[in-house]
Amino acid sequence: MLITRSPARIQVAFSILLLFSVRFLLADTTQANAFLQQGRVDDAAASLREILAANLGNGQAHQLLCRIYYAQDMADNAIHECQLAVSDDPNNSEDQMWLGRAYGFKASHANPLSALSLAVKVRVAFERAAQLDPENIQALNDLGEFYVEAPGLIGGGLDKAQALATRMQPHFPSQAHRLLALIAEKKKEDAIAESEFSNAVTAGKTSDAYIDLGHFYQRHHQSDKMVGALQSGIASDRRKGPALVDAASILTDAHCSPELAENLLRTYLSSSGKTDDAPAFKVHVQLGDLLAHHGDSAAAHREYAAALALASNYAPARKAMQGS
Repeated sequence: MLITRSPARIQVAFSILLLFSVRFLLADTTQANAFLQQGRVDDAAASLREILAANLGNGQAHQLLCRIYYAQDMADNAIHECQLAVSDDPNNSEDQMWLGRAYGFKASHANPLSALSLAVKVRVAFERAAQLDPENIQALNDLGEFYVEAPGLIGGGLDKAQALATRMQPHFPSQAHRLLALIAEKKKEDAIAESEFSNAVTAGKTSDAYIDLGHFYQRHHQSDKMVGALQSGIASDRRKGPALVDAASILTDAHCSPELAENLLRTYLSSSGKTDDAPAFKVHVQLGDLLAHHGDSAAAHREYAAALALASNYAPARKAMQGS
């Protein structure tokens, strides 16, 4: 006897199949993102290409691939993938933010004429990201920095930065004070800038706020205050995340406490707080450069090799390896 399924049973079966397919794709994207946070960009890219082979319209996969290229300083590839992500979901604030960052990286390495046209695209993307999600604090920070640094010709301006800081104040007081500090520093009002960076620390007590204050002191050659602020930031970062790398970079630029900088980089690399804000392969290269500077070429070579094991196409690691 021929048994036929009812339309209702077919619909239920299809719904279950669709649910499992969606969960499978999300799980794969989650795994790729985990690889990215760990700095394993080769593994992340391989996983994402499998996902996109099955579903070319997966916007989240395109965004993650954009971030992989961005982390490796591959501006054109990053822009292409973020454009695909935005095309798939034009109302996604994070996609717009990463597209703006990719344009910004390319602009920073372009000739002046090309940089101007790219900078306009940066502004449009950041403004769109902030409009789509007023709670996207990373996008707000990016937009504020653009307004401070960019000339009015391409949509920058301290008046716009001031207005944005006012908008941010009720929900993001620490970041608002940081933006006010950047505005004051741009205007050469260093006393006001220091006060606002300190206000950001008071409002947030975050490691990032302490690091920003330390960076201000480094720019103004106040070593003792710099070290004090950085140490407070390090102590407040229980996750041992990217703030440690920022602190190490500031110390290195200031030619101060190289042993502490090396220890911070090692602590970060061994922690569970790694993110693509400070890609692990870049930190291996940074640590390798420190070691090479101090004459430990064998240890430096090991760090460059560790970087290439995570990101085999990362050009600075390849160059460093050849010279080590």
